[in-house]
Amino acid sequence: MSGLIMAAQLLLGLSILVILHELGHFLAARAFGIKVEKFYLFFDAWGVKLFSFKRGDCEYGIGWLPLGGYVKISGMIDESMDTEQMKQPAQPWEFRSKPAWQRLIVMLGGVIVNIIVGIFIFWMMTFKYGETYIANSSVLSGINPGSIGKEIGLQKGDRVIAVNGNKVIRFEELTSSKVLLGNTNLTVVRGHKTIDIKVPDNILNKVSDLGVEAFISRMPLLSSTVDSVTTGRPAYKAGLKKGDRITAINNVPVNYDVDVKAAIPKYKGKIADFAINRGGAQLVLQVPVDTAGTIGIGFNLNEVKEETIKYGLFAAFPIGVDQAWKTFSDNAKGIWKVLTGKIKANKAFSGPVEIARKVYGGEWIWARFWASTGFISIALAFMNLLPIPALDGGHVVFLIIEMIKGKPLGDKFMERAQIVGFVMLLSLMVFVLGNDIFKAFFKH
Repeated sequence: MSGLIMAAQLLLGLSILVILHELGHFLAARAFGIKVEKFYLFFDAWGVKLFSFKRGDCEYGIGWLPLGGYVKISGMIDESMDTEQMKQPAQPWEFRSKPAWQRLIVMLGGVIVNIIVGIFIFWMMTFKYGETYIANSSVLSGINPGSIGKEIGLQKGDRVIAVNGNKVIRFEELTSSKVLLGNTNLTVVRGHKTIDIKVPDNILNKVSDLGVEAFISRMPLLSSTVDSVTTGRPAYKAGLKKGDRITAINNVPVNYDVDVKAAIPKYKGKIADFAINRGGAQLVLQVPVDTAGTIGIGFNLNEVKEETIKYGLFAAFPIGVDQAWKTFSDNAKGIWKVLTGKIKANKAFSGPVEIARKVYGGEWIWARFWASTGFISIALAFMNLLPIPALDGGHVVFLIIEMIKGKPLGDKFMERAQIVGFVMLLSLMVFVLGNDIFKAFFKH
């Protein structure tokens, strides 16, 4: 069932974004009097379509191949590769008859809409839900690093107080892109010492394989102080009370909640000696552990302070813009790291399977759906700006060259560029889909 939910969310989210992206091209073309012949969600490859109708001089429809969508703009060398039309004399309603600056706006229309949609979603999410975060100043027991964090020198109980010299206000900053993109310096308080720990440039290669929790757990450590004891359970019968601090189990020291949680299951069906501190007095209680490896205690989640900032409609807008810009710049930094060899391509790029699994998830939560769709909208805007023939960015580059030269590039060159672009995009799609399948079914 979760797989169907993932697929449904991905299909809905991408359909919304593709329609709006193509609508950007459509409206810009119409604004300059350019004829739009087709407007399709998905591709009607080889003329096969699921649904279509004609209104005015434009055909609207849904194709069978769910790899995006397109608008066919009259008089333009695009994915339709309609070379016959291009052999005819140019008509005033065609793309090729318009000034370069108008054609440039038409090609940027989809990207502009994706950016506006991303900003709008982030803006509305901030207005509705505000910003909720864990105050780093309240994380008194420190962090719980995973295998990747331990490898670079982090230890359980460390308190990270600054990133690149900037004070950490929100605990979530420690697992944000500004840290995970690497080449970052963490200022760490360990006991009575303050030390610096370097996050390497290529850390995302390992995080991609093992997940963020293998770097630093998103949940800070709690003390080993008991906050609740369930009536009738083994801990209650043994005499454990709220406020008791567990210091050792069978003579093995424990300092944090995770230590206690990891130790108890080792004694399933046995009795374990719990050393506790009760108001300064040292006691040892014999606690029977049930066959499920539990004793019926809880720890105080309120040891770390969660704060929520609420914003009015207008105050939320710059927050939405900032979130969109960070998403855009993170994509740019990620691509640069791939190009410079700092991050492997198979670690950096995700296709539809990984997006469905890791971005949308297997539970339909509308807040997460819209946050994920906003993130993908900005990512699509960035990807479409890449200077690859057949993408909007490729057309933009050719138009800028035309504006500098004062004359358009030849039709033959544009046709060949489109073919090269299609091959590049098809290769990329095969790569990311294959990479997705490998990660989903073979990696573990």
